[in-house]
Amino acid sequence: MLHIRRKKTTIKKNSSLLLLTAALLISAAASAQIDRVEMNMFDHDEKPYYFGMTLGVNLARFQTYLHPRFLESDSVYVAEPTNSGGFTLGLSATARISDRFQLRFNPQLMFIERNIFYNLKHPDIDGLTEVTKKVESVIVSFPFQIKFQSDRIGNFRVYTLAGFKADIDMASNARAKRAEELVKIEKYDFGPEFGIGFNFFFDSFIFSPEIKISNGLRNIHARDENLRFSNVFDKIQSRMLVFSIHLEG
Repeated sequence: MLHIRRKKTTIKKNSSLLLLTAALLISAAASAQIDRVEMNMFDHDEKPYYFGMTLGVNLARFQTYLHPRFLESDSVYVAEPTNSGGFTLGLSATARISDRFQLRFNPQLMFIERNIFYNLKHPDIDGLTEVTKKVESVIVSFPFQIKFQSDRIGNFRVYTLAGFKADIDMASNARAKRAEELVKIEKYDFGPEFGIGFNFFFDSFIFSPEIKISNGLRNIHARDENLRFSNVFDKIQSRMLVFSIHLEG
């Protein structure tokens, strides 16, 4: 029995030794593999600042709040915002604060379409009871963001961002005179942004896909009591999900 017990103990010790050896070999192989990866733009993190360009698409919608008089409306049953897409062009300038933090200014030109679906109590002039009103915007956005980045793993890095934006809608219809069929939107907006992105380092540039939430805080609804498509709303705010590709050097 003692012989069998000693044999089992020896087997356990040998198994543990083999597992430890295998783990050390795998760790050494992984380290060697990382060491063999050629570091592209190895001195990039030492730059005090760098520039880039931005291409992106956006999914935008309104966040609406119905007016207390909506239930008294004699023309509209339902008024709901729907999602719609657009695209974005921009430039970026990034300044190094520390090994972990960067400050980025990313002005953008955004082409956005946001729609509102209406179910009418009475048919309109075309005989329809269900209509969708399009609100098109051309927004110049000025976002300032703080980036918090991880250590670089070979030619890869992940980062998060938080910031604040100011928007100017160059296609604002708030002052339109003949606007019976419109929902009027104010020209200026502002709000927070939050996102996550990834840096892929190549020989001469950094490819950075990024996704962020960009929301407006201001009530951008220029309410007009005399407009049936507008007076059902008390408050409208902007909501946007933006997927961007940054090309930086």
